[in-house]
Amino acid sequence: MIEVYSDEYFMKQAFNEAELAKAADEVPVGAVVVVNKKIIGRGHNLTERLTDVTAHAEMQAITAASSYLGAKYLTECTLYVTLEPCAMCAGALYWSQIGKIVFAAADEKRGFKNMGGQLHPSTKIEGGLMAEQASDLLKKYFKSKR
Repeated sequence: MIEVYSDEYFMKQAFNEAELAKAADEVPVGAVVVVNKKIIGRGHNLTERLTDVTAHAEMQAITAASSYLGAKYLTECTLYVTLEPCAMCAGALYWSQIGKIVFAAADEKRGFKNMGGQLHPSTKIEGGLMAEQASDLLKKYFKSKR
């Protein structure tokens, strides 16, 4: 049983966003931004729909959270995302000064850690929560494309 407002609960909400992306034939990545145990931003990949390479799940969630707060800094917030952010998203997360990032699957090819992306020095990061499920979702999606 999932404890309400646990990391797993919020990651499952990010997975719900990833499923929305998959249903729209987008790469299934989802994200939510949380503050004080409340989701204030949601997003999933929209790069195909918007024909915009910057329309990643994290970017959508950051924009929604900033709009909700009426502020550009997310220092008290946590981002839950189903895939390790890329260097572009890490840059946006750096500038937002997000307090914490929790990601599911590592992205060995395009993740920020391997692509030279940096996070704000005060940002905490955790990886691996529900990594197997996230990895399976992505593998099944790409297999269906071949």
